[in-house]
Amino acid sequence: MSKSTKSIIEVQGVAITVLSQSNEDYISLTDIARYRNAREPFAIINNWMRSRSTIEFLGLWEILSNPSFKPLEFERFKTEAGSNYFVLSPQRWIEATNALGVTSKSGRYGGTYAHKDIAFEFASWISVEFKLYLIKEFQRLKDDENRRLSLSWNLNRTLSKLNYRIHTDAIRDHLIPPEITLAQAAITYANEADILNIALFGLTAKQWRDANPKLDGNMRDHATVEQLLVLANIEGMNAEFIRMSLLQGDRLKRLNQIAIRQMQTLTAVPVRLLPAGTGMEGHA
Repeated sequence: MSKSTKSIIEVQGVAITVLSQSNEDYISLTDIARYRNAREPFAIINNWMRSRSTIEFLGLWEILSNPSFKPLEFERFKTEAGSNYFVLSPQRWIEATNALGVTSKSGRYGGTYAHKDIAFEFASWISVEFKLYLIKEFQRLKDDENRRLSLSWNLNRTLSKLNYRIHTDAIRDHLIPPEITLAQAAITYANEADILNIALFGLTAKQWRDANPKLDGNMRDHATVEQLLVLANIEGMNAEFIRMSLLQGDRLKRLNQIAIRQMQTLTAVPVRLLPAGTGMEGHA
């Protein structure tokens, strides 16, 4: 599994680990099995996986969700299931079928994990009552995460608006000559706003609208929390650069470098450099 965030929920006195990665949630089958047998949870998991109905469920989940799944191995397991000699461990299932729904981890978050769809099915096999409590606590966890994300997004949106005021004041005081029309002033404001858009998003506002005709609002309305935080930062920095009388092209390069560094820090994912051909690379 790739880098994950870990959460713990308590279900009927049992601590259950939830790992979230790439917008998917995996729940510890090992922890769920401890509800039935705290000393030998792996024996509980292996017994569950011997069942033909379990194998059919796992196989169908993989067929619907995993293009790299090996259906021939799945059919072989399904044929053998139910016989006295048949034994199936999570590791064997994963290695033979290239499964993604069940994972086996060692180290810090060691144990057997499964996608929430599969984990709920396993919990139902353990105890219908336990499954219902598990779903309830899992949903409570997701609701809490969504509330925190919403608060964080709104906070960064507010910071961005406050910095936008600082930014436009700097433009008014240092870039707009006296006695021009409001229309002329609007061009300058829009041009400077696109400096920030290109530095962070790699697109002007018009380029984004042309590329996303079905989306409402603007690119900032669809930005991530991390992008809004960086936007708030570079708006304040651009205001200072304007007061320092730096040329627009120099400001754009600096802001792009700052945006890249901050996004790498916030997301730990490489960010593309400012793309060529935007029409702003050497603009002064």
